[in-house]
Amino acid sequence: MDARRARRIYFPFTAIVGMEKAKTALLAAAVDPGIGGVLLVGDKGTGKTTLVRSLAQVLPEVPVVKGCPYSCNPLDPREMCDIHYEAWLRGEKLEVEWRPMKVIDMPLSISVDRLVGSIDVEAALREGRVVFRPGLLAEANRNILYIDEVNLLDDYIADIILD
Repeated sequence: MDARRARRIYFPFTAIVGMEKAKTALLAAAVDPGIGGVLLVGDKGTGKTTLVRSLAQVLPEVPVVKGCPYSCNPLDPREMCDIHYEAWLRGEKLEVEWRPMKVIDMPLSISVDRLVGSIDVEAALREGRVVFRPGLLAEANRNILYIDEVNLLDDYIADIILD
């Protein structure tokens, strides 16, 4: 079974009745990532999570530099990590793959290291060089970062996300 078939099926975005302002805000953020994000407010059980998860199902796959943990955009050097930007400057051809949009859940108890990334000490000792392990924000790049009950986040974690 291929990865696309193994993906969990969510309630269809177009079948969600009501929540028109929330739908419009999510679609606007999907079309213009410069918006930066959407804060959905409502009581438990009103469909906020269902709405966000269903949005990912209607969004198209995105081109990424193959194997890049940051999901670099191979079509826009402004959206590349340093490694792929330097390769692009040298005129190297960047191999492209298409990835489906994902919702990346962020746990409220996340550590700074897990959020932004950290040095992989084991790999550094084993290989004798500094190896960086990207965090959850790298995985969420060009995807959807979902934080349930954002008001319960530690202030310093919220500051990192907003920066």
